[in-house]
Amino acid sequence: MEQTSLADFSVRLARFPRLGLAHLPTPLEPLERLTSYLGGPRLWVKREDLTGVGFGGNKLRKLDYVLHEAVTSGADTLVSGGVVQSNSQRQVAAAAAKLGLECHLAVYHGRVEPPSPAYGHSGNALLNRLYCAKLHDVPWTGDRNAAIKSLADELADDGRKPFVVPYGVSNPLGAVGYSSTAAELARQCAKLDFSPAAIVHCSGSAATQAGLVVGTAELLSSTRVVGIDIDAEPERVRDDVVTYAAAAADMLEADFSEEHVEVIAGHAGPAYGVPHEATLEAIALAGRLEAMELDPVYLGKGMAGLLALVETGHWGKGDDVIFIHTGGAPTLFAYRDTLPF
Repeated sequence: MEQTSLADFSVRLARFPRLGLAHLPTPLEPLERLTSYLGGPRLWVKREDLTGVGFGGNKLRKLDYVLHEAVTSGADTLVSGGVVQSNSQRQVAAAAAKLGLECHLAVYHGRVEPPSPAYGHSGNALLNRLYCAKLHDVPWTGDRNAAIKSLADELADDGRKPFVVPYGVSNPLGAVGYSSTAAELARQCAKLDFSPAAIVHCSGSAATQAGLVVGTAELLSSTRVVGIDIDAEPERVRDDVVTYAAAAADMLEADFSEEHVEVIAGHAGPAYGVPHEATLEAIALAGRLEAMELDPVYLGKGMAGLLALVETGHWGKGDDVIFIHTGGAPTLFAYRDTLPF
């Protein structure tokens, strides 16, 4: 497939307005000590944890686009949901506070067994309250968006003007928004004079990977996007990536092929939200060598997958590999009793 020019892709992306909530572009930094420790390839980190509002994170980049519709439609309330320590909920709550909107969150109980007494009131749960989100406890049924939509219906019946933010800010427009990361990386890599062999990240609700796949196929055609499944549901994750990527590609008038979707299984541990030994080792290694905070739900598992791929010789020593730091440091405090330090 012929590679698209950055200027052309940027014009197409600019058709979708953003609010300017996120601090962009985010830095691309070398991981020199981790690279030396592993003996190559050259590792880099894209600091999506530095997007700004509400301790930052990859969801804020997607919200920048998705919430433009909320503001222009005259919504007065954001409605979303996730587990108790959801990074997405925290960023939705922070965005609502910044925009002067009310925020209601469907907080799912039953998907994750609390790993410590701090789980229910520390970390992201504390920040949700700080941002004055109204929390609604609901049981986890496996349907990620049903309780969110039901809550929005109740609020509408009460006279509110709710805007639904889907679980993980994952929908086609969220994927379009996240394709902007690929555009930033294309600029940054060109300036640093290297072409990445791969972009590695943790993949769960799927729109982050979908955006990366679409943008990278257009702008960095020799670069693989490797999603590390953190849900212990690799087939579901891949199916959702394909769905969102296909829709986002249509919106951006971009080419898309399912062969570009790669989801790696085997690093999620026993279940979503449950760290295993490799997760904890990856967290400790990143902290010791790079002063980089990885959470035990997403990034620790994503880094564990990256380390395993490096150790099995997936890339050569001269290759460049980018790890997407999607944020999530507040979760460390809620998992303090499970951490080995």
